[in-house]
Amino acid sequence: MNLIPGAHSASQGLRAEQVRLEVISQNIANARTTKTADGGPYQRQAVRFKAALGDAMSAQAAAGKNPPTLEIVRDPKAAVRVYQPGHPDADKEGFVAYPAINVHEEMADLISANRSYEANIAVMRNGRALAQQALSIGKR
Repeated sequence: MNLIPGAHSASQGLRAEQVRLEVISQNIANARTTKTADGGPYQRQAVRFKAALGDAMSAQAAAGKNPPTLEIVRDPKAAVRVYQPGHPDADKEGFVAYPAINVHEEMADLISANRSYEANIAVMRNGRALAQQALSIGKR
């Protein structure tokens, strides 16, 4: 018996938003990284959410297994080339390739992910309060 309705979906939402927050933080931290282990500039990553209803229905059919509802994908945008001939990572023409990351957009995404995280926490709190009230009714 599930005493806290919505707790499972809220916990999945918390995990998803945590991953989203981590990915956005990595993007902001690497906004000026011109050289990675692959040799090129850092490539922006994004979290892509899958349709939850279809996943939930297929999960029920697959004996209760929960398929992942998100995936981390690389942004296909090309690097931004900036003319800086004195930079150590400049090419023969004097251009440096920087990641195609707009820090302002990343900050807006960070605020959105934070608010979604807080909304899932509110669902958990409300579910807990409802369960406590239901248990207190049974004590009387």
